[in-house]
Amino acid sequence: MSLPKKLSFDANCDEAGVKYTAKNGDDSYELAHTLDMDMQGRYSAPKEAHWLLRRIYILTWIRSYDRPQAFADLIAGITLGLTIIPQSIAYAALAGLSSEYGLYSAFIGSIIYVFFGTIPQVSIGPTSLMAIMTLQFCADKPVQMVIVLAFLAGFVELLMGIFQLGFIVSFIPAPVTKAFTTGTAFIVVMAQLKSLLGIRLKKVNSIGDYFSNIRGTDASLGIACLCLLLSLRLLSQVKFKQETPLNQRLKKVLWYISISRNALVVFFSGLLVYMWVHRSSMEAVPFALSSKVSSAMPSFKLPPFAFEYQNRTYVFTDILHELGSGVMLVPIVAVLANVAIAKAFVKDGKLDASQEMLTLGLCNLAGSLFSAMPTCGAFTRSAVSQASGVRTPMAGIYTGLIVLSALSILTPYFQYIPRASLAAVLIAAVVFMIDLTPIKELWPTNKKDLFSWTGSLIICLIAGVEMGLLFGIVVSMICILLRLGNPKIEVYLKQHESNYYVHVVPQSDIFYTGVDTLRSEIRSACLLYRNDFPIVLHCGRFMQFDATFVEMLMAVAKELARDKVLLVLQHMSLKQQQMLPVTGNIRFCDDDQQLFPLEGKQ
Repeated sequence: MSLPKKLSFDANCDEAGVKYTAKNGDDSYELAHTLDMDMQGRYSAPKEAHWLLRRIYILTWIRSYDRPQAFADLIAGITLGLTIIPQSIAYAALAGLSSEYGLYSAFIGSIIYVFFGTIPQVSIGPTSLMAIMTLQFCADKPVQMVIVLAFLAGFVELLMGIFQLGFIVSFIPAPVTKAFTTGTAFIVVMAQLKSLLGIRLKKVNSIGDYFSNIRGTDASLGIACLCLLLSLRLLSQVKFKQETPLNQRLKKVLWYISISRNALVVFFSGLLVYMWVHRSSMEAVPFALSSKVSSAMPSFKLPPFAFEYQNRTYVFTDILHELGSGVMLVPIVAVLANVAIAKAFVKDGKLDASQEMLTLGLCNLAGSLFSAMPTCGAFTRSAVSQASGVRTPMAGIYTGLIVLSALSILTPYFQYIPRASLAAVLIAAVVFMIDLTPIKELWPTNKKDLFSWTGSLIICLIAGVEMGLLFGIVVSMICILLRLGNPKIEVYLKQHESNYYVHVVPQSDIFYTGVDTLRSEIRSACLLYRNDFPIVLHCGRFMQFDATFVEMLMAVAKELARDKVLLVLQHMSLKQQQMLPVTGNIRFCDDDQQLFPLEGKQ
């Protein structure tokens, strides 16, 4: 068996892919560029809105705001207000704060988002995620720390929006986000079980000690509230066999009862305690109650950058030291959650992530002026807004007014709310965020993502949510670096008519981290085929070159020239060709017909 004929390429032959020179390369590029400009002259891109309209986003829609939109926003705002009040009280308790701090966060975030927010469904306020993060970094610390944390988180978020750092969120893959969400939900459930069951010990040493301290009255109330919440949640899914007008109205009533379930449970449990107290006394109530709120109306004041607590003076540097990594992790987590929610509800995929970061930063900065805890968007409340028919961010005005009304009227009654009912509200809100489906989905398809998900979840539960998120990001970055440093490259001998060549096809773009791998593959191919055939490098996936890549190509061309092997760069754009120095051992071509000179064909 004889080897195929080794091809001889004429360095001056135009048919061999047209030898590139700086002159004809410039001419060809200018011609293509001129043709593109002529075609583009027929069309004009939509004029971009003025930067002021894009930043103060209310200016883009307020001029066309009409009565139907106002009525829809009013209904959605009232509905959301009934949802956010009990949630805010519960999330404040989860963060280790008294009720008013959750409500401070609820009213100011809702109002600020009206002027700068871009997604009508997004509801800014306290969330289980931010409550957990606040508890993580501010547990057993004075409440002033929480307020300064809200200010610093807002400042960092504002800077992220100004410098358009939304791409940071892209480095956190979906499995890590799911693990983070699931881990947070697990932590919330475990943290609230003590309040649900009436366990009043700060530290439980054993399982037996845990069960022996369950209070029957609190446990009965908590479990009853939890079952009621889960049952009411199903009302929105009731279907009727016939869509009559009466059934449609009844379905609407059931839906309103379903979305108001948190408020109903908190109201009736508080009413039960209130009646009990007025028949006997506060001490006779068999339930653990929320802390008493003395004065709850918000007051405008600067965050406490210096304060005294327990005979110690804290200055700003002391606060930074106490908060530690929370200064960066809290805003990053908030941005991650907020952008994910915005993506879920955005129309036509038009999401201005930088504007959402700016808005979130302003919400937290303004919140810190009213003694609020850190906030971000909440998926459950955003879903309620969507289902309520919200049309514009104006619904936040009505939500904020309802929260302010609650602060001025209802605060004397917050002390009657049982802790068990608040724990039930929290558990019912987050239990459906626990997602274990990645175990089934990722095991047969992607073991690396399964490792990221499992590792992030375990570390979230053991070391805290911020460490779990950090672990997931690090693992993902390592995987990216491994892919960049070891790109997949296919090499095989290919035939065109009676001619043969070695085809080198990278499966992705080659960055400077992968040039050694590409060079090694070309060398191995030359050794395997005894330098008998030209090397054709497919460049269709190359987006851009750096200096290291250009140096590698020139070095490979010189090595191949010593062995009289031609290097052909296939499907390389004229722009990329211009980046390479002119050398006699490199040709350019687009298809197989251009690979070989006419006189070389059989």
